[in-house]
Order: sequence, then structure tokens, then C-alpha cells
Amino acid sequence: MTTRRDFLKTSVLASSLLFVPKFLHALDRQGVARLGTSNGRRLVVIQLGGGNDGLNTIVPYRNDLYYKARPTLALRERSGLLTLNDELALNPAMTKLKALYDDGRMGVLNSVGYPNPDRSHFRSMDIWQSGSASDQIVTTGWLGRYLDSACATCQVPYNGVEVDDTLSLAMKGSRKKGLALKNPQKFHQFTQNHFLAQISNEQAPGGASELDYLYKTLAETSSSADYLYQTSKVYKSSVTYPNTEFGRNLKTTAELINSGIETRVFYVSLSGFDTHVRQQEQQGKLLGDLAEGLGAFAEDLQKNGQFDSTLVMTFSEFGRRVQQNASNGTDHGTANNIMLLGGALRKPGILNAAPDLASLDQGDLRYHLDFRSVYATLLRDWLGADDKAILGSEFERLTGIV
Repeated sequence: MTTRRDFLKTSVLASSLLFVPKFLHALDRQGVARLGTSNGRRLVVIQLGGGNDGLNTIVPYRNDLYYKARPTLALRERSGLLTLNDELALNPAMTKLKALYDDGRMGVLNSVGYPNPDRSHFRSMDIWQSGSASDQIVTTGWLGRYLDSACATCQVPYNGVEVDDTLSLAMKGSRKKGLALKNPQKFHQFTQNHFLAQISNEQAPGGASELDYLYKTLAETSSSADYLYQTSKVYKSSVTYPNTEFGRNLKTTAELINSGIETRVFYVSLSGFDTHVRQQEQQGKLLGDLAEGLGAFAEDLQKNGQFDSTLVMTFSEFGRRVQQNASNGTDHGTANNIMLLGGALRKPGILNAAPDLASLDQGDLRYHLDFRSVYATLLRDWLGADDKAILGSEFERLTGIV
């Protein structure tokens, strides 16, 4: 007869779980754990994977240099640009975000980047997710270190959820890590596996071996899965979301928030922005998905009184070159824009100067705002965390935004 210990030693599933990141303690063995020092606010990070073209997202529609650099790719007023001010406009596909902007629920930061930028998707994404300098290799993420820091003084860690099958570097700390799942019900069903359920209900042996770690991880996973599943049943959204993976993931996020889940950070991704060829159609579709999804998300949270306590930040690992390429697309660039959305923005609108197309760095936009200043602002002023400890250095915060 196979013993529990034999199963742990030989099962492929168990072996793979040894390398699963340690899950957050959403609750202890007796029940749901309340967040000891929560200020009631949450952050939702939206990753635009592939390097979104910021110039065709927030369009400098009055700048002749923009049209000179992009004779066929530039978006013109007659194409339905959504005017934000006398310099900048939203891509025509982003009507739902224009409504939020007009309502004072959206802010735009231009020319965000970092010194000595890297044009590799993987390396630049690592830099953004870790919150590090371009010459540093850091194996933890800025949100993971937030979880480490925020949990240092409380018995049960703060919770972080990535609505995906895998956990990003951004959500991995040295002691605490976020939980990756797409569907609370399916995740709960997985933990009801006979062997897993038996293991998770047993007392883990003492010590610090991989076996002990597996016992602890399985117990925490089962407990968290049950909590998420039971909580997620409280609210089911009636708002119409885009019938896309991104739309469904945002709907899951909204349902968890509106159900009262004790989670401080959420992470959702939308990929496909590597637009080297025929950019307008591809990017327009993606930006439409982004705007429709976030519009529905905002509506959902507003209906349930949760939008004022929620802040959304969008980012991409880099922008694109100013000059269009021969394939009616754009190649990897550097600085980009960030969008902030929420019901309690203190300073909405265009938050800094438009990109300077007259002063480029070898054909690329120069960054004027370090992305870690944005992180520091959100960590300190929104989440109430120690930004210097989390980021490893002090970055100038943006005053009066959140």
C-alpha cells in the first residue's frame, strides 16, 4: 500500500510542487484572517506585454514631428482621436477610457522609463517587475517585496493574487509570494484531489526539509483555495465584459473584490503588443480590449462602492521607436506612458509634459520620469508601505496624485 510519505517522494505532481512559490496565508487553520494593518486600499496592476506603442496610445496629435516620423502609421484627428487636451489624444479604440478620463477617474504619466534602457522583452520586463536598475539582477519583485514588508509585523501575510496560470516575478518576494489562479472554483477543485486533501489535513513533521516545506505549502494552498472559492460565491457580476481572456480575467478580479476578499494587490496581463508589422489593426484591437475591459471593471466596482478604494496602474516593458519601420509597424524603443485609474485620484488628467519629439536619444524618446518614482508613490501614498525599504533606495515621489 502506498504511504503518504512514498507518495510525496515519488509523485511527479509532488515533485513539481516543491518548486511552486509559497502561497500567501489568506487565512489560518481556524478561518479567514483579517489584514492587521490594512488601510482598505488595493492596487491592480495591468501588464501590457510586448512593448505597447505609447505614441499611438496617447497620441501627440498636434506635433508635426510625430506625423513626419510616421507618415502612414500616425493617427490623425479625422480617424476619430479622443481629445484629452490641446496636445494629446487617446487612440480611437479607447472610448471607455475617455469616459473615465472625462469623469476625473484617469491620469496619464508620459515619458516613463529608466537609465540605460534595455530593448530585450525579457530583460526589460524583469527590470520593471523587479523594480531594479538596468545593471542589477534581482530575483524578487517589487510587489513581492511589498508583501514581505507589509507582512513583517503581522501574524498572517497580506494577500496578493495574479489572475493567471503562472506567477510573475513582480509578485515573488523572498518570504511571501502571490497566488496565481484564473478560476477560484477550478483552483478549489484541484486542491480536493484525494492525496492532496489528505496531506494538507495532516500535521507537518518538524524541521526545514523540502518535505516539510511541501506539507506547509499544500496546507496553505488548500486553505487559501477554500477561502477564495467560498468568498468568490458571494458576488457574481452582471456587468458585460469583453469576451476575451483579458476581459474574463478582469471579471474574475472584480468578482473577488466585490465579494470582499482580503487582497491588497492584483496582477492581470494583456499580451500581444510586439507590433513590428501592420501595427494599427493589431494595436487597435488590443487597446479596444484594454479599454472595454477596464471600463467594465470600473463600472462593476463603482456599482458596489469599491472603486474609490481601488487604484489601477497600466505599464509596458518599453515603448516603441518614434520612426515607423518599413513594415508599417514600430520596433523596440524606450520610454512610455503609464495610465492610472481610480475613484479617488487626487490629481487626474495629464500629469506631466508630453513626450519631447525634438530631443530624441538615437531615435528614441528620452525618459523624464523614473518608473520607480511611480512605484514609490503607489507604495507610500496609496498602500501606506515603506517605499525605500521595498525599492532599496529612495526615489522622488509624485506629490498630490493619490
